[in-house]
Amino acid sequence: MPDLVASDRSDTPTVALGPTALVLGAFSAVAAWVPALVFVTFPWAFIAGALAVTFGAWGIYHARQGTGRLWTAVAGTTLGAVGCAGTVALLWLWALVA
Repeated sequence: MPDLVASDRSDTPTVALGPTALVLGAFSAVAAWVPALVFVTFPWAFIAGALAVTFGAWGIYHARQGTGRLWTAVAGTTLGAVGCAGTVALLWLWALVA
């Protein structure tokens, strides 16, 4: 059974789109929804979420072409969208209160 974690000579940079989206999406979701981190990481959560959605959508496209892993791209896109939505919701609530 081949090792699925080790890189191969035929790997391209598009293989990294899914895991990159997953890491950025996880950061964005945690930074946007954990109250202790919101004020410190507020702008970074939105930027990371937008990048996670972009990289994740690109990763989904390439995974459907046969390069990369689909589940990491989908999870990264979802977490990025949750992080962006949380950031926008907090901005909206902050505008209503202020």
